[in-house]
Amino acid sequence: MTLRKIAGLGALLSLVMPGLALAEETAAPALNSGDTAWMLTSTALVLFMTIPGLALFYGGMVRSKNVLSVMMQCFAITGLISILWVIYGYSMAFDTTGMEKGVLNFSSFVGGFSKAFLSGVTPANLTSATALFPEAVFVTFQMTFAIITPALIVGAFAERMKFSAMLVFMGIWFTLVYAPIAHMVWSGDGALLWDWGVLDFAGGTVVHINAGIAGLVCCLVMGKRKGYPTTPMAPHNLGYTLMGAAMLWIGWFGFNAGSAAAANGTAGMAMLVTQIATAAAALGWMFAEWVFHGKPSALGIASGVVAGLVAITPAAGTVGPMGALVIGLVSGVVCYFCATTLKRKLGYDDSLDAFGVHGVGGIIGAILTGVFAAPALGGFGAVTDIGAQVWIQAKGVIFTVVYTAIVTYVILKVLDVVMGLRVNEEEESVGLDLAQHNERGYNL
Repeated sequence: MTLRKIAGLGALLSLVMPGLALAEETAAPALNSGDTAWMLTSTALVLFMTIPGLALFYGGMVRSKNVLSVMMQCFAITGLISILWVIYGYSMAFDTTGMEKGVLNFSSFVGGFSKAFLSGVTPANLTSATALFPEAVFVTFQMTFAIITPALIVGAFAERMKFSAMLVFMGIWFTLVYAPIAHMVWSGDGALLWDWGVLDFAGGTVVHINAGIAGLVCCLVMGKRKGYPTTPMAPHNLGYTLMGAAMLWIGWFGFNAGSAAAANGTAGMAMLVTQIATAAAALGWMFAEWVFHGKPSALGIASGVVAGLVAITPAAGTVGPMGALVIGLVSGVVCYFCATTLKRKLGYDDSLDAFGVHGVGGIIGAILTGVFAAPALGGFGAVTDIGAQVWIQAKGVIFTVVYTAIVTYVILKVLDVVMGLRVNEEEESVGLDLAQHNERGYNL
C-alpha cells in the first residue's frame, strides 16, 4: 500500500469514526434478558405475598366464622387496586412531568395523568437507560406493591368492617394516600422525600408505615370488636398462619431483591440481608415470648418472621449482613412488646397486629437504615454522617405518619357518615362469612 493510499485511508477514518462514536452514544439501550427474567420472577413473588400468602396468614388468625371474609377482602383488594393502578394509579405515582431536583411544586407531592390508562406503555418501552427491562414489567411490579399495602390494613379492622365500606375505603385510601406517598419517595429528582434524601429501598415508609398507621387509625375510629378483650378470640387455624408466613418469607425475596431492578450485586445482597434479618427477628420474638410468657408459640414466631421482613425492607439495598442482624433482632423484640404489652396497656383493638408489626417494624427499619447504611458500619450506602441521615429518616417517618393518619381519619369519618363502616352487632356475632357473603369457611 502506497503512502498516498495510507494517508487517504486515514483521512476517511477520521471522517467516519466521529460519526460511529456519535451513533454508539445515541444508540437506543437494548433489553437485558437476565434483568427482565428476574423482574418477571420478582413480580410473581410479590403478588404471591398477597394471594395466597397474606390471605392465609390473616385468615388463620381470625375466628372460624370470619376466615372467608378476610380472604375475600385480600382477593377483592387485589382486583380493585389492579384496575385503579392501570387507570390512574401508576401515573399518579410515577409521572415525573414538571419535576425538577430541588424545586418544590405540586408535582413534588403527586404525579400527573400523562400515563393514565397506561398511555404510551408498549412492548418496546424500556424503563430507563439503566434499568433495561420493559416498562410493562415495571408497571406490574409496582402494581403488586400497591396491592399488598391496603391489604395489610385489613388486619387492623378484621371481623368488623362492612365489605362495601371496605371496598370504598380502600379505593379512596389508595388514591389519596398510597399513590402520593409512593410518588414522594420513589419518583426521583423533584419528589419531596426523595429530595430530602430519605432512604427507602423497597417500601418501609411507602408500604409498611403507611399501612400500619392507617390500620391504627382504622381500629381507633371503628372501636373494639364485640366482647374484646374479655371474650377469648383465639386464632382458629395457626396452620394457615404458618403457611402464610412461609409464603410471605419466600415472596419477600421478590419484594426486596426485586427492588434492585436488575439481576446484580445489589439484588444478591438484598436477598442475603433479608434472610438474615428475618431469621434474627423470628428468634428475637420467640425468645422474648419464651422469657416473658413462659412458652414460645407458633403465632409468635410467625409474627416475628413478618416483623423482620418489614424492618429490613427500607434497608435491604444499603445495609450489610451485620447491620441486618441487628435490625432483625431489634425489630423482633420491640414488635413483640408493641403487639402484646403496649396494645393491652393502651386498649386499642388492632385485631391482627397490623400496627404492632408493620407500623412499628417499618419505623424501626426506616430509622436504623440511617445508621447501618453507613460504610463505617458495614453498609453500602453513601452515608457519611450517620446523625444527619438518621434525622432525614426520622423526618420521612414523621411526615408519613402525620399525612397518613390525618387523611385516613378524614376518609373514615366521611364514609361512616355516608354509608357506615361497621356491621351491626347481630352480623358481628354471626360472623362476616355468613352475614356479608352468605358462605361458611367450614361446612361440617
